[in-house]
This record gives sequence, C-alpha cells and structure tokens, in this order.
Amino acid sequence: MIRATKILDHVHGVHGRITLTSDERHRRRFALVSDAIDGQPGIEFLLDLPEATLLRHGEGLLLEDGRVIEVIAAPEELHAVFGANPRHLLVIAWHIGNRHLPAEIMGNRIHIRRDPVIKAMLEGLGARVVDTFAPFTPEGGAYGGRANPHDHGHGSATDHYHEHGHGHGHSHE
Repeated sequence: MIRATKILDHVHGVHGRITLTSDERHRRRFALVSDAIDGQPGIEFLLDLPEATLLRHGEGLLLEDGRVIEVIAAPEELHAVFGANPRHLLVIAWHIGNRHLPAEIMGNRIHIRRDPVIKAMLEGLGARVVDTFAPFTPEGGAYGGRANPHDHGHGSATDHYHEHGHGHGHSHE
C-alpha cells in the first residue's frame, strides 16, 4: 500500500481529498481511503507519520508517488462559547481547560464539542452558548502539539461568525 509520510502546510494541484472529524484527523499510522470524486473510487493509502499528529484543514498528505491528498475538516456538532467581555472569556477558558476538554480558541469565542452537562456549567458561569455545526480543530496542547500554521492573521473559514436576529454584533476576525 502506498504511504503518506509528510504533511504539507499548503496544497496546490491535489489528486484527492479526505474528509475527517477532529478525532479521525489525530493519527500517526492508519489505513485511509480518500473521498470518492465524480464516481471515481478514492485512493487507498497508509498514513505513516513519525508521531501522532492533528491534521489540519487545508493541509496536504504527500504520497510516496508525489500525489497530494488534501485534508478537509468535517463539520461537527459544537458549542460556540462567548463571554461577556475578554476577561470573562478567559475565566471560561480556564474552566474548560481545567476539565481537559479539547477546545478551539477563535478570538471572540471558544469552540468545544457539544455536551449538555458542560453547556449547563458554562451557562451557570454566565457564558452564552450557541449550538453550531462547524469544522473543529482543537489546540494541540503543550506537549507535542503543533502551532496552527494557518493562524497568521488572515483567519480561516472557521474564523467567521454571524448571529442574526438577536441584536448582537457580528464578528469578522
């Protein structure tokens, strides 16, 4: 089986795409099949990395034969968590981290997986919690986590949030 042994930060001229949840994107060695496109079967390959790595949306997996498979982050059921102000959001972040929950820091909000118990706790702390369905790329962690290579000022598809009909402002990070 052909192997993918390298992650590319940016991809051009892809030969396939693979759509995975955040859990499915955290791998070291795993047999995968890219998405079928236009009725054509996907490409079977072995992800074979030196260590477990969270693959990020838009990265590419370089196959041994030079083909590139683009990684697509599948939308997941999430909570978008908002604080009343930046300090309040930091306090909320501390409570999320204290429970060792995977979290994606989005500037004016935090994304976490949906959990009714955690939602009730956060609302009890004064957070506004909005159910959403979006790609999820949690922070990598202090030990072995990679910095987000796409986090360099221009934002990404997940850094754009609108809430309509409730008199709240719009975020365009």
